Amino acid sequence: MAILNNLLLFTLTSQLLFLLRVSSESSQSTGDASQFPKKFLELAKSQEVFDWMVRIRRKIHENPELGYEEFETSKLVRSELDLIGVKYRYPVAVTGVIGYIGTGEPPFVALRADMDALSMQEGVEWEHKSKVAGKMHACGHDGHVAMLLGAAKLLQEHRHVLQGTVVLVFQPAEEGLAGAKKMIEEGALKHVEAIFGIHFTNRVPLGKAASRPGSMLAGSGFFEAVITGKGGHAAIPQHTVDPVIAASSVVVSLQHLVSRETDPLDSKVVTVSKVNGGNAFNVIPDSVTIGGTLRAFTGFSQLQQRVKEVITKQATVHRCNASVNLTPNGKEPLPPTVNDVGLYKQFKNMVRDLLGEDSFEEASAIMGGEDFSYFAQAIPGHFAFLGMQDETKSYASAHSSLYRVNEDALPYGAAIHASMAVQYLKDKESRGSKSPKGFHDEL
Repeated sequence: MAILNNLLLFTLTSQLLFLLRVSSESSQSTGDASQFPKKFLELAKSQEVFDWMVRIRRKIHENPELGYEEFETSKLVRSELDLIGVKYRYPVAVTGVIGYIGTGEPPFVALRADMDALSMQEGVEWEHKSKVAGKMHACGHDGHVAMLLGAAKLLQEHRHVLQGTVVLVFQPAEEGLAGAKKMIEEGALKHVEAIFGIHFTNRVPLGKAASRPGSMLAGSGFFEAVITGKGGHAAIPQHTVDPVIAASSVVVSLQHLVSRETDPLDSKVVTVSKVNGGNAFNVIPDSVTIGGTLRAFTGFSQLQQRVKEVITKQATVHRCNASVNLTPNGKEPLPPTVNDVGLYKQFKNMVRDLLGEDSFEEASAIMGGEDFSYFAQAIPGHFAFLGMQDETKSYASAHSSLYRVNEDALPYGAAIHASMAVQYLKDKESRGSKSPKGFHDEL
């Protein structure tokens, strides 16, 4: 009996040791996702990965392309994804690229970078200045692409730790042409449960990130109006219908939409930034064209309607006619960018774990617009700012001809992207994710 008991004890002990060894080996092979943020940052800061991201960013910067024209930028993205072994779908929304890393199964989480440049002449003289006259990367999108490719490299090298699928969204036409909206229409977010975006800012120190729950950026749109009267000699205005007077009244009246019709605690902006009419000192023109922007966190469509009403009715008061275009040059209005509260909390905790307790700042809501808002309107989304300000150097604001990217920020962006994806999938798996089917079911 004693021999039998000893044999049974030996067998149970052997089985327990075997299970512990298998568990240990499994843990080593799959990795602990919670340990990866620090590792991602170390890898992103390595000379090899840093130089690679800088090279990509500078190549894109030298060859800026406007919205839906990012053919060379898209080609470069696809080439780099091929080299690191990431599968992708192309074209999406003309030039967009969507990459996939992980199991190909739920849950799916997306990371987004915009690719387009601006119609501006670069004013910074340096070795990698824009080679295309009148076009410039003045909003950091070249760096955004480089950071997302950096994240792709980190994630692909550690794809065995992914408990789901990371979707890489390389988006065209962010600057006023609703590229995000077009990507959604073409299925970019299919199966995706959450999406994260990062944008450079010169208002936050290098090595820090900033965000806020709820409303982050305002809804924004444009307007252009042609006010038509009857021109004539300036010496006999009684024989004319003066559109200059009508336009002047319109400009003043539009300001009342904020000062007299808006709750002082609710932020709205109406700015007339363009007035064109007449070519001579002594001739009243037949028409005047005005244009500008409107921005709001709430009541945006109502504000649009009031802008249109004020322009047309003030023109009528002065015996003129007015036509109003709320999508001039195809520039569609953007909804407000609203951060999901749960994703905000995840992002805040992840940044503090990755970069330190003091590395996260609470951002203020700003009146700028971002077409990431379309993504965040379709599914839970989170948009954050990545600091690049340096005490020893000055960095201009976005959309300035003197805009520069602090390339030392690239590793932080890549590591934040990769860490957020891993953390989201880990948290989702721990809560239990139930999605209909995976990526492999359709490819």
